Amino acid sequence: MANYLSQSWLIDRRHALRGMGTCIALPFLECMVPLRAAEQTTDTPRRSAFIYLANGVHSLNYQITTPGKDYEFSRSLKPLEKHREVITPISGLHHPGAISHHHNCISVWLTGGKLGPSDRNTISVDQKMAEVTAQHTRYPSMEIALTQGSLAWTADGVQLPAMRRCSEIFRALFEEPKGGITAQRRALRRKASVLDDNLEEVRKLNQKMSAADKGRLDQYLTSVREAEIRTRRADTWLDTPLPDIAEADRKRTNRDIPKTQAGDYFRTVYDLILLAFQTDVTRVATFSLGGEGDAFAIPEIGITESRHQLSHHGGDVGYMEKLTNYDTFAIEQFSYFLTRLSETKDLNGKPLLGSTMALFGSGMSYGHSHGNANLPLVLAGGSDLGLKHGRHLDFNQGHFEGYRLDKPSQHYGLCSRPANSNAHMSNLLLSMAQRMGVETDNFGDSNTAIDV
Repeated sequence: MANYLSQSWLIDRRHALRGMGTCIALPFLECMVPLRAAEQTTDTPRRSAFIYLANGVHSLNYQITTPGKDYEFSRSLKPLEKHREVITPISGLHHPGAISHHHNCISVWLTGGKLGPSDRNTISVDQKMAEVTAQHTRYPSMEIALTQGSLAWTADGVQLPAMRRCSEIFRALFEEPKGGITAQRRALRRKASVLDDNLEEVRKLNQKMSAADKGRLDQYLTSVREAEIRTRRADTWLDTPLPDIAEADRKRTNRDIPKTQAGDYFRTVYDLILLAFQTDVTRVATFSLGGEGDAFAIPEIGITESRHQLSHHGGDVGYMEKLTNYDTFAIEQFSYFLTRLSETKDLNGKPLLGSTMALFGSGMSYGHSHGNANLPLVLAGGSDLGLKHGRHLDFNQGHFEGYRLDKPSQHYGLCSRPANSNAHMSNLLLSMAQRMGVETDNFGDSNTAIDV
């Protein structure tokens, strides 16, 4: 094996990190925004939000057992009962490409990709949607995550950075940058110049590299090119005035909340997403309530353990009860989001909920065994986009003997092995993408669109 470390043309690590740092430093600019996009308008904005709950749920207390319209809400889903007519709980979907492990479950939740040791992720559905909506909005999408990276992935399999602090999110969306537009334009053009220099220097190395190094270099160059495009597009939006934010909305969202007040934090993030949709600065948002390995505790309801710890309960009754309480708490906050969407009018004077699809769920079902079949999912809103709600959409029906909640081992088996092998979650993502105006007949590992 050649010792590439001895070669004089080896990329300097610090130089590469400078280039990558340029990409990471740009907030909310992960897709191309066409020039003069602000001059274009649409009469019927379509919006989508994706909310991820790590480590699955306590399935015995979450599972709805009756399909169709006459279903009864489970204990964990009870906070959504008042929204019955605008939601669809979904059972039985899975991601075939999700290897039964934490990292892969969250990574493929919105991509439907396959992530083995040598696989690169594929584009996430929110970014496919952003390709359509970006021409109308200042920001193609917004990515928020309590910890780790976002749920969003580019077409080149690069995970987009996420923001966490509420005040930081507010500033990025609604406040003029420090120094004003002139200073911001100057900074953007300096970044463009640095990116040009990086591209020129790195390209010179291409002929001297091994095949493996060329692959790594190609990923790096792709990131630099994307950052270059984002920088140029950001420049074109600087002359477009930011939306006016009411003082009450500013006080509600432009603040930071400690981790010990999880409910306040969740609701503030939901308010930020709502405000972004209401002012039409973006139409696509993702929000991860923590990574699979580090979703934090909720001391305000007596939970001092991490969600990861509770999900690996090993049959401990106390842990299972706390996991159920955690599930219910997270669903209560999602219910708050739906209420706010129904009460808030968009720029056309219509309730935001009608034009907004909101998908809540997890890439796991049963965290203790990393089971990733029978995923817990709730689709809400979007009636103006043609969605019809009020039923439990159950893809397990006709493929199993029934839910055995009184026999945990049998039920957990359903969460680890799909009853219906053709019921891919990508089918749902495909349907949502089509509702958003994405012209495609497939997405990820989809095999058909779901009629929702």
